[in-house]
Amino acid sequence: MGDLKKIVEFLDGEMHIDEYPDASHNGLQVENSGQVKKVCCGVDASLEFFARAQKQGADLLICHHGISWGDSLKQITGLNYRRLSFLLKNDIALYACHIPLDAHSQLGNNALLFKALGLSRRKMFGNYRGKPIGYYGSLQRSQKISLFRKRVEKILGTQAYSLEFGRDIVRTVGIVSGDGSDWIEEAARLDIDTFITGETSLAGYNTAKDCGINVIFGSHYATESFGVKALGAAVEKKYRVRSEFIDLKLPF
Repeated sequence: MGDLKKIVEFLDGEMHIDEYPDASHNGLQVENSGQVKKVCCGVDASLEFFARAQKQGADLLICHHGISWGDSLKQITGLNYRRLSFLLKNDIALYACHIPLDAHSQLGNNALLFKALGLSRRKMFGNYRGKPIGYYGSLQRSQKISLFRKRVEKILGTQAYSLEFGRDIVRTVGIVSGDGSDWIEEAARLDIDTFITGETSLAGYNTAKDCGINVIFGSHYATESFGVKALGAAVEKKYRVRSEFIDLKLPF
């Protein structure tokens, strides 16, 4: 059994949550009575995730997208009430980590997808309010864009949507998970062949076409599943509490 306060201190320190400007209030968003026997991890703080985790006996949830953003909890009514009351009634704590979990060099979404793709010569890019959060590097062997897209789909377990406006042969790859279309132009300036992110957008389409770059949209959910899994595993290893990833298999 783990102590919630110690686990939170470990996560806060490991993720350097105070170093990143973020709309999310990263860290412990909802407290429980203080003890942790089971950790469940998920991408989104949704009622479906809460219910699935509660059935698995979780008393600490770790997620990427929490419930506290800006003044989002200014009024505890409607959906805010339903989510908070579920956690409080079931004595479940909620820990959220957004931008720091995208950027982390070992446990982050972008770093882990970089590693899964077998890329090398890793460098950071993707400026977010003065801090880089993405990674780019080189394939060990160049590959046709059609084959590389299939490789990305296999790793993510999704059907990707691709914009193939760049080179037919992929040598360099950039990654900003989630809703990363804002960094397509920066990737093009760095002469990156193919940019991977999660969520499609009209602006992203136009930017990719005008810049002449390949973009693979692998789903917001899938590209941001890596970090929470890694955080859960880190807590399990350090505090010997069980950890489980609740995969809702969302296609978006």
